Amino acid sequence: MLRPQPVGPVPDETARIARAAFPKGHPYLRLADELGSLFTDETFAALFPTHGQPAFTPWRLALVTILQFAEGLADRPAADAVRGRIDWKYVLRLELADPGFDASVLSEFRTRLIEGSAESLLLDTVLRWCREQKLLTSRGRQRTDSTGCPLGRMLAAVRALNRLEVVTETMRHTLNSLAVVAPDWLRRHAPPDWAARDDRRAEDDRLPASKAARETLALTIGADGYALLRAINAASTPLWLREVPAVQTLRHVWIQQYQLVEGNVQWRVADNIPPAAIFIRSPYDRDAHYAKKRTTQWVGYKVHVTETCADELPHLITDVETTPGPTADGEVTPVIHAALAERALLPAIHLVDTGFLDAALLVSSREDYQVELVGPTRRDYHWQAQEGTGFALAQFHVDWEQQHATCPAGHTSISWTPAVDKRTNQVIKIKFSSRDCRPCPHRSLCTRSQVKRPRRTITVRAEAEFHALQAAREREGTAAFAAAYAKRAGIEGTLSRGIRTCRLRQLRDIGLVTARLGHLLTAVALNFLRLGKWFADIPRAKTRRSPFVTLMAA
Repeated sequence: MLRPQPVGPVPDETARIARAAFPKGHPYLRLADELGSLFTDETFAALFPTHGQPAFTPWRLALVTILQFAEGLADRPAADAVRGRIDWKYVLRLELADPGFDASVLSEFRTRLIEGSAESLLLDTVLRWCREQKLLTSRGRQRTDSTGCPLGRMLAAVRALNRLEVVTETMRHTLNSLAVVAPDWLRRHAPPDWAARDDRRAEDDRLPASKAARETLALTIGADGYALLRAINAASTPLWLREVPAVQTLRHVWIQQYQLVEGNVQWRVADNIPPAAIFIRSPYDRDAHYAKKRTTQWVGYKVHVTETCADELPHLITDVETTPGPTADGEVTPVIHAALAERALLPAIHLVDTGFLDAALLVSSREDYQVELVGPTRRDYHWQAQEGTGFALAQFHVDWEQQHATCPAGHTSISWTPAVDKRTNQVIKIKFSSRDCRPCPHRSLCTRSQVKRPRRTITVRAEAEFHALQAAREREGTAAFAAAYAKRAGIEGTLSRGIRTCRLRQLRDIGLVTARLGHLLTAVALNFLRLGKWFADIPRAKTRRSPFVTLMAA
């Protein structure tokens, strides 16, 4: 039960000892003085019942959670810090002798945020306060990054398993769950050999070494799983057993890993399993999926961080999006803009890397949100552009009114056909006549086709997207673009600090929802640290350079 209490002043003795301990000041102390009653019990009233035992003061739990994530602490060390650290007691406005609370209260508070659909409540509150204090403005410049390097990838709280480990551990997880919720039923239906086979955790070094032995074990486990599912689906079995989460996971994993052919269990071959975006890699976290970027592979999630980058104001994180690992960055761009629009924090210029923009996003961001995406576009992959010796698409003149194109040699196309490319983009295929192309003296610069009647074909986006892409590519070669885009590099430092200081990669709980909450709380914590240094007049750190580079630049 919540009994709202006012946010009082810092106790005199706590303030005296804290200022004696930090005679030169401390970012936490300075920020606590500035924030005042940023969080109140009323802010969290909807998350607590109106009856029952009194709850620990929610506004203090919010501040403890922020401090905890700011320093990358687990629940127990965070509870110890509440009892033993003077700077924390000052922020929390506690007496020096205050005994604090049990560490489990922090986990309960995070659960209340999730169950109340209030995962972003702390971030929204801090950003609203920053706007009121003129520390945050809309229509400026912001920057976003997710991966690009391992800094932005989330490792799940479970390790990646190979396929045999997945089915072995899924069967083991299901049996352990049923042993808790339906022990009598399981004892009647489980053969004795299941206990011997599923006693120990599935790990690769404990599994058979030979390929044949592994396939035999996989089929044996598959038969066990089907037998268990048949028993659960029997008419005499209580219906609620089918709804047990572990049983549902077993059913999904068996569909993905096995198939029944005339009653015989078969192990699916590698090219007959679902794509990574839906393939279950662990029975303990069905949201964590396999992803790959260049040479880096991982199983888990991806975090996308957006922050301001004005020189005259503190750099503050304005949005965090958490997605499954395989999610393409470009899919998240409109989600980010929608979230920023809801907070009234849309930028005028959004600095991103190549993954976050394409021709369609350049147009939709400008039309829907009046946001200019700035970043390097995907290059023209055709050999004419890559080698720089042929007639690339940019050298063709497209007449949209007459619906034809003119090549650099002056020939006009004869065909204009709307189509859909392999990425489901609306495109136009423009073809030239072989009568023009075959005798053309510039044919070697245009096509390398060896057919009898060679001719050039070009594919362009719809008109608005075509012009947006061409303009973006032209802009990339300017000094103004280089100067503007240089600001984007700072977001990589933010990700680095999030990982090194706030342990951004280390998930506290399992699942996409809890991962998202952890990322949002990390964003609040990073803003908290930056605001503390801003109010303490601590200069923003500069990019570190090696001694050799520093020497040569002198």
